[in-house]
Amino acid sequence: MKLQEMSDLLQQQGANPFRINAYRRAGQTLLGLQRDVSDILELEGLKGLVALPGVGKGIATAISEIVTTGRWAQLDRLRGSLDPVHLFQTVPGIGPNLAERIHEYLHVDTLEALESAAYDGRLSRVKGIGLRRLTAVQASLAAMLGRARRERHPIRDGGPEVSLLLRIDRLYLEQAAAGELPLIAPRRLNPEGSAWLPILHTEQDGWQFTAMYSNTARAHQLKRTRDWVVIYYYDEHHQEGQVTLVTETQGPLLGRRVVRGREQACSQYYLAASSTVNR
Repeated sequence: MKLQEMSDLLQQQGANPFRINAYRRAGQTLLGLQRDVSDILELEGLKGLVALPGVGKGIATAISEIVTTGRWAQLDRLRGSLDPVHLFQTVPGIGPNLAERIHEYLHVDTLEALESAAYDGRLSRVKGIGLRRLTAVQASLAAMLGRARRERHPIRDGGPEVSLLLRIDRLYLEQAAAGELPLIAPRRLNPEGSAWLPILHTEQDGWQFTAMYSNTARAHQLKRTRDWVVIYYYDEHHQEGQVTLVTETQGPLLGRRVVRGREQACSQYYLAASSTVNR
């Protein structure tokens, strides 16, 4: 039972007890059902799942992902078995090299995030993605994700503020450096199978966060595995997303921690912080 495994993993990794108990209660509900959960999803959709005792919108969406795709990216990520490059190769038209480029360029690791990139223009900027292939990938993802795709909710206002993301990044780096975080053994790019990747769970300002160092081929190549930090976030409605934070190596933000893709907002944040200090 994946919900029970998630509960156990979160407990081992020091996550919020309310979150731990939520998965545990939902798992117990599913075990006691007199009908198959896939039938409920098929006939009643997410509303049918949310109507079950202990199953909120977030867990209902997770159940939908499991039933529809046979996977649960969030669980795979926490147990160190998520391999985005292999996952993207399950999409017709995406081979090993293109899957690697997509992961390195977009910094996403789920089919849902890949689909979002396919429609908002980001995927089309990856080398090897022409109009014909983009259209084929969109169609394939629609078929693969099915109901889960149609019922997902957009992130509110673009996700957490830059100031909050930088705060989570700072907390993660400090606790990782102090050896205060549990370690997981990622399956990808870890031939020794060693537990080296610190993981942080925290809740702040209405958002749940999970942070860990980037375990991408590019991060290893550039020796940035102790610098690049990936932060996953979601709220009580399971509106979710992810960002990567790095130490800037050039330009006016040289030496500063920045959120990739939101450099302008980071610049404004540091400018405002500097003005406050100088008053």
